Amino acid sequence: MNKKLLFSFLAVLGTVVSIKAQRNELGVRLGMSNLVGDIGRTNYILQKPLDLNKASDWGIPFYGGILYRFNFNPHQTVRLDLGYNQIQFSDKAAKEEYRKNRNAGGKNNVYEASLMFEYNFFPVNNEQKGMLSPYIFGGVGALMFDAPKANMVNDFRRDADGVAQAPINELDFTTTAVYTTGKKTTMHIPFGVGLKYKFNYSWAIFAEATFRYTLTDQLDYSKVLDKDVTGSYNGDILNPATGGSLLQTGAYYVVSKEREAKLIGERNIGDLTSKDWMNTVSLGLTYSFGRPPCYCD
Repeated sequence: MNKKLLFSFLAVLGTVVSIKAQRNELGVRLGMSNLVGDIGRTNYILQKPLDLNKASDWGIPFYGGILYRFNFNPHQTVRLDLGYNQIQFSDKAAKEEYRKNRNAGGKNNVYEASLMFEYNFFPVNNEQKGMLSPYIFGGVGALMFDAPKANMVNDFRRDADGVAQAPINELDFTTTAVYTTGKKTTMHIPFGVGLKYKFNYSWAIFAEATFRYTLTDQLDYSKVLDKDVTGSYNGDILNPATGGSLLQTGAYYVVSKEREAKLIGERNIGDLTSKDWMNTVSLGLTYSFGRPPCYCD
C-alpha cells in the first residue's frame, strides 16, 4: 500500500513539475549600457561611450546578463533579470561646451537585479513553431555600484624635519581631502520595449531597449553625500583638557568643518537634485525548457 501511495505521489509531482516547466524560459543577453548624468553625453540610448584614448585603460562599455521568464499565458510574463553593467562617462564626448571644458570622466561597475512584468502584444508564448511580437515591460530592482567617499585629513604644519608645529591661530593648520570609493546599493525603476521572435518551438531571440530611473546621483561620482564624509585629526599635539588632538577642539574644529563643507561644495558638480539614468540596448537568446506550453486551466 505504501509503495502504491509513493508511486502515486511521484506521478502527481512529475505532472506538476512538467506543467510548470512548460512555462519557463532561461536565457542570456548582451549589449551596451550608458549613463545619463552630470558627466558626459546626455543621449538616452546609443551614446558615444568615452574618450577613445582611454579605451586601453577603461575597456569597452558592456552589459551582460541572464534572465528567467515565467509565462503565465501567451501574452503575460513575469521576469527576473540579473546583470552587470560597465558604464563610462566622459565630458570630451559631450555636446555642451561647459562640459568639454570641465573634462571630467570615469567608469563604474554596476550590478543589478530586477523583477518585471512583461506584456506581449501577440501570443508569442503559445504553442507554435514561430511567431514575432513586440512587447513592453516594467518593474522594480536594485543596483550595487561604486560610490565616492571623502576623508578630510586635518594636520599641523611641519618643519623641514617633519615635526608638527603648534598652530599660531585657528587657521594655522592644513585640511586635505582624500577621495575613495565604496560599494553602495540603491533602488531603480526599469522599463522598456522589445521585439521577440520565437522559432523552432522552444527558442527565441529578442532585442530590447531598457531604461532605468535610479534613485541615486552618484553613478558618475559627481556627488559626495554628507554621510560619506569623515574627518581625521593628527594627534601629534594634544589638548590637555580632552586628551584628543588639539585640532579636534574649539575654534580649530569649527574651522575644519567649514573647510570640509567648502571642499565638498567645490568638488560636487552638476544638478545635485537630479537622479541618474542608466540605459541599455541589448540582444538576447532564450530557451523554453520542458514541453511546449499549453496553458491549461
